[in-house]
This record gives sequence, structure tokens and C-alpha cells, in this order.
Amino acid sequence: MSTKTADHIATGVLRVMAGIIVIILLGLLGYILVQGVPQISWHFLTSPSKAFTAGGGIGIQLFNSFYLLILALIISIPISLGAGIFLSEYAKPSRTTDFFRTSIEILSSLPSVVVGLFGFLVFVLQFKMGFSILSGALALTVFNLPLLTRNIEDAFHQVSFAQREGGLALGLSRWETVIHVVVPEALPGIISGVVLSAGRVFGEAAALIYTAGQSAPALDFTNWNPANISSPLSPFRPAETLAVHIWKINSEGIQPDAAAISAGASAVLILAVLLFNFGARFIGNKLHKKITAA
Repeated sequence: MSTKTADHIATGVLRVMAGIIVIILLGLLGYILVQGVPQISWHFLTSPSKAFTAGGGIGIQLFNSFYLLILALIISIPISLGAGIFLSEYAKPSRTTDFFRTSIEILSSLPSVVVGLFGFLVFVLQFKMGFSILSGALALTVFNLPLLTRNIEDAFHQVSFAQREGGLALGLSRWETVIHVVVPEALPGIISGVVLSAGRVFGEAAALIYTAGQSAPALDFTNWNPANISSPLSPFRPAETLAVHIWKINSEGIQPDAAAISAGASAVLILAVLLFNFGARFIGNKLHKKITAA
């Protein structure tokens, strides 16, 4: 067999493998969207769920999902950004650095159920936070930190070393070079990392069952005092998210239209992740062009 023929065969095999992945992905997304999109309506998106009768919606669960996602990102982004800057720009190759990276890898490989049980023992019981949004956000932070730190570090590694040398040659300190040269150049990669982690957090269920709870109490959307337990902004109330709601309906739901609600909620979950993903990448590219004048 000639080298050219072997190259054609290898290329064909790789294309078939890539095509299989795309077909599986499109098939999965297509099935969920075809089954669920017809169930979506304004009433479905805004009305509260019902436990025993038909006609319930996902309004409170959808709000809880976005609120918990925002809290988890507010906590995890600064920590991950600092860790990524340290590992990429300041940490020298050593056993300590290797141990740090190995710890991140181990933490990222933990099953979400284990993270949920850890959050239940530490945040819910030990710190007496109870089943609350705050407990869920902290558990998701543990879940999210390894992936986000690794993505941010990779984004910094994509920045050319010549740009760092250019910053230092202009008289900037190392920290100023990182802030004014490296971070803007790595911003699209950082935003992509945030998006990837946000999608994972948004669809997480197992870790939240043990921390944020499985109930969605009625909320007073005229009360925006975070200290009041009936306020939507209260971080101390239990909060059933959209992913937990889907799991709950499929495991113990007794509503007559449980299948339709599950299909509609799954489609909303997929659409939210897709829209958030594409929107954030669009914003990232716009920011990169504006900051770097590329």
C-alpha cells in the first residue's frame, strides 16, 4: 500500500468517526427538540408547576436554574481566574505545581453524586445552611472550579509569549502585562471556558438534589428583599432547578401530563444551553475585536 493510499484511508476513517459523533449529537438534540418544542408556550414558561393536576409549568424552576447559575459563576469565576493566572503566569515547574494540577484533575473526575453528598455533609449539615440555593451554589462551585480553572489556564497558554515580551519591553510590570495584554488576548478563550462550565452547571441535577433540595415553594415576585425567605432573590430558600424537576417528574411524577412536561422542560433546558453558548461566543468575539482592535 502506498503512502498516499494509506493517508486517504486514515482520513476517511477519521471523517467517519467525526460523522458518527455529529450524527449521535444531532439525533439526540433532534429527538429532544421534536418531542419538547411543541409543548413550549408562554404559559408553560411562566406558570408554576402542579403536583397532582395537569396544566403546570416550569416558571419557578426556570428562574431557580438561572439564579443558581449566576450565584455559582459569581463565586467560581474570580477563584478560577486567579488560579488560572497563577498556574499560567507565575507558577514554576515543581512538585508543588504538579501536585496542584493533579488535585485539579482528581477534583474534576469526581462524580457529581459524590460532590452532592460532600455538599450535603459540609454545607447543609456542618455549616447549617440547610437545603438552600447557597448550599447548591457552593456545591456547584466545587463541581465547577476544576473545569473552569483548566479552561482559563489553557486560554492563557494560547497567548503568544512574544506579546508578554512586548508588554515587558514597554516598561509594564509582570502584573500589568497580565492584566493589560494577556487577559484581553485570552478573553475569548476565557469566555468560552465560562460558557462550557455554565452549560455543565445549568444541566446539573445530582449535586443539587442533596444541597438545593427538591421542592419549589411559591415565590412572591413583588418582594425583592434577599433577606426575606419568600423573595425570589433569597439565597437561603430551597430551590428545585429545571434539571432536578425533570428528574423528579420522570421518577415520581403523577401528573396526567407528566410526559409532556418532561419533554417540554428538557427542550427548554437544551435550548437555554445552546442559546447561552452561541450568545456568549458571539459576545466573546466582539469583545476580542474591540479590545485588541483585531
